[in-house]
Amino acid sequence: MPAVVEEIPRFLDVRQVAQYLNLNEKKVYALASEGRIPGTKVTGKWMFPRDLVDRWMLESSHGGLLADRLLMAGADDPLLHRVVRNLGRDAGARALVSYTPTGTRPGLELLQAHRADACPLHWGPIEESHLRHPALLGQYGGHRRWVLIRAFRREQGLMLRPDLTAEGDEPGGLLHRRLRWAMRQDGAGARRFFEEVLSRHRVDARSLHVTVTALSERDAASAISLGLADAAPGSRAAAAENGLGFVATGWEAFDLALERSIYFRKLFQDLIARLQDAETAQLAGLLGGYDLAD
Repeated sequence: MPAVVEEIPRFLDVRQVAQYLNLNEKKVYALASEGRIPGTKVTGKWMFPRDLVDRWMLESSHGGLLADRLLMAGADDPLLHRVVRNLGRDAGARALVSYTPTGTRPGLELLQAHRADACPLHWGPIEESHLRHPALLGQYGGHRRWVLIRAFRREQGLMLRPDLTAEGDEPGGLLHRRLRWAMRQDGAGARRFFEEVLSRHRVDARSLHVTVTALSERDAASAISLGLADAAPGSRAAAAENGLGFVATGWEAFDLALERSIYFRKLFQDLIARLQDAETAQLAGLLGGYDLAD
């Protein structure tokens, strides 16, 4: 009599997933709660599409087979946007390359939840980045699986209405003027840098007249261009591409955090190569405020 092969259902419950993957049920619950395995709650009960579980297993193997994507979320940067755009253009329909500016901390949360492959980040002055960036990653449970790659250095400062800047302007004088500010959201690296500038000049952030909360550097620059604000923290490049004035407050390291397995994907290696090529150097020169030397 031929053996009866039990058909595996399309949708699995916790017990079935545990049997399918040879895990205990507590481990399945933990993976589901952390968003590390594809599943959804239906009337309070976890259910897992078998096809997605199979894809998840393949993706977890030796760097993953879903090598036709590179999803980035984190700090905003004009040069990186252009590099990613060109990478996506050349990949065409063969791969999905995307870059969502969320701010540094929200990007790290997406990286930890496996919703992003890489997170661009910056967190204070360049002199302390070798300590601050690893310490920042250490606040996230997944950091032991991550690596930190230096993308470039860039100049941070105050983006301003063009008529507000004058030769020899200092940040201190501008910070004490009654200006309308576009402030970055909590968790943004530009906000972190700006708060330290305020502290150095003994300015209470609560004394600033904030008219806009900007969710990216480009949002902040646009708020000034549209007349909604007079000033905002941001990079020299973001000010330049919007025709704004700029007063420098310092330099910072702009890094990429990512899973070790993602580092070896061809798309990511292509991105790193593009960051070091002549076209990117030319773009950096046009925008201004970049140091691409390692």
